[in-house]
Amino acid sequence: MASDQHIHEPPTSDAVDESLARHGGLSYLEIPAIDALQSASFYQRVLGWNVDASDADRPKFMDQTGHLLGRWITGRGISRDPGLLPYIYVDQIDDVVGRVTACGGEIMKAPYAEGNLWISTIRDPAGNVIGLWEERKPR
Repeated sequence: MASDQHIHEPPTSDAVDESLARHGGLSYLEIPAIDALQSASFYQRVLGWNVDASDADRPKFMDQTGHLLGRWITGRGISRDPGLLPYIYVDQIDDVVGRVTACGGEIMKAPYAEGNLWISTIRDPAGNVIGLWEERKPR
């Protein structure tokens, strides 16, 4: 992974970053992984997440908005049949889905129209099911 793509350095105080402390806002995820570095690479290459792999056993991420951060966890059950299914907003859903298999994932449902949205479901390299969505635009 590129060394220039690291999570923003934490503030020097113990204060929580305001972009994360939003009432009712999802701000932290622990994503089950079999190989944490492989999963980190997948999310970086497919979704553009900023990854800090300076601790190879516990790589961390921050999304491009700075509103979501987390890490990959080994030894936890993979979400192959999710009860809770996260959907991640993407730009250019066809391009994003096009990178999935090349990066070690699987396309479960190719992009399809649902109301005013384009929706797709994929599996990451560990097998976790993830939804993707984009506002429907004329193709």
